[in-house]
Amino acid sequence: MKIKAAILWERGQPLSVEDAELDPPGLGEVLVEVKAAGVCHSDLHPARDDWPMRTPLALGHEGAGIVRDVGAGVTRVKPGDHVVFCWAPACGICPACAEGRAVLCDRLDRTTYRNRLPSGAVRLHARGQDIAHFLSTACFASHAVVAEEGAVVVGREGGENIPFDALATLGCAVVTGIGAVLAAAKVPRGATIAIIGAGGVGLNVAQGAVIAGCERIIAIDRHQVPLDIARRFGATDVVDAASNVADQVKSLTGGRGADFVFDTVGAPATLTDALAATRKGGTVVLTGLSRIDAMGNVPMFPFVMQEKRLIGSAYGSGRPAEDIVRLVDWYRQGRLKLRELVSRTYRLAEINDALAALGASAGARGIITET
Repeated sequence: MKIKAAILWERGQPLSVEDAELDPPGLGEVLVEVKAAGVCHSDLHPARDDWPMRTPLALGHEGAGIVRDVGAGVTRVKPGDHVVFCWAPACGICPACAEGRAVLCDRLDRTTYRNRLPSGAVRLHARGQDIAHFLSTACFASHAVVAEEGAVVVGREGGENIPFDALATLGCAVVTGIGAVLAAAKVPRGATIAIIGAGGVGLNVAQGAVIAGCERIIAIDRHQVPLDIARRFGATDVVDAASNVADQVKSLTGGRGADFVFDTVGAPATLTDALAATRKGGTVVLTGLSRIDAMGNVPMFPFVMQEKRLIGSAYGSGRPAEDIVRLVDWYRQGRLKLRELVSRTYRLAEINDALAALGASAGARGIITET
């Protein structure tokens, strides 16, 4: 079928929104009409040539839509289902999946991180070439073919459904930020946390901290707009990253530092700040994805004599497909902000403007809502 898609033909160059041909869904795959797509830093990295990915590549991995067709063998979703994309469709049978660590699924290394569908197939074509599916999703498009396990059912056509612009961020920013707090760090009630970077993931770390019952939530950013938004998501204090971050965090915590520091930026400098701002016995949680070639240079002494810990958290460190359903329930119960994450909306033709706004730290999330 003919669709519209935003294609990266050359790394570091603007995306081209153009006609493309999408094959029907194959075995275990579904066709989704994309209704809303979030613009995430993971899309910005290949667009800016921070990640050495093969092109041509159709970007977009965070979004929601309506199932329009299903391939052979599909049993869990059907046409008319409202779904949120899960960009890490786990196989369910490898050792990591058996341990309950779906985000470390072995199949992801062979397919999703090579920008292919879990079947290994490529269903998208343009200008006579195969177009890779970014993170097995490629939802900066009017339609996408994804694996059945990459489409999480959250409603049904004709039912009492959540608006798609609210659902769009669930599949990446929300599950990543909240999972980092609740699943990766297991932050206890009454803890003090600091968040470096008040973007889409950082705001959801703040939401997770509120749900966990944290006593103090310190948001840190270089820009005022994200800090203002962070207060609405539960931050009790905000810090301008232009001055010494560790000193400011310590001044807010009686000289001790935070119990947990979440680095949602993932740069060598922010990792250094995070370790310095953490109290003795505290934990740094790294969620931000850096350039592939970025190297952190951190002091080793505090890991022994101050028993600090550094852990990584990918995609919420849980079972994303199950976690997305739980987060939808929390939204219905009024425990979770979703629509408040949407600060800008764009047409698909404006995708390069959306990426530029993200790169300029315009705050919260830009959403593609029209193709």
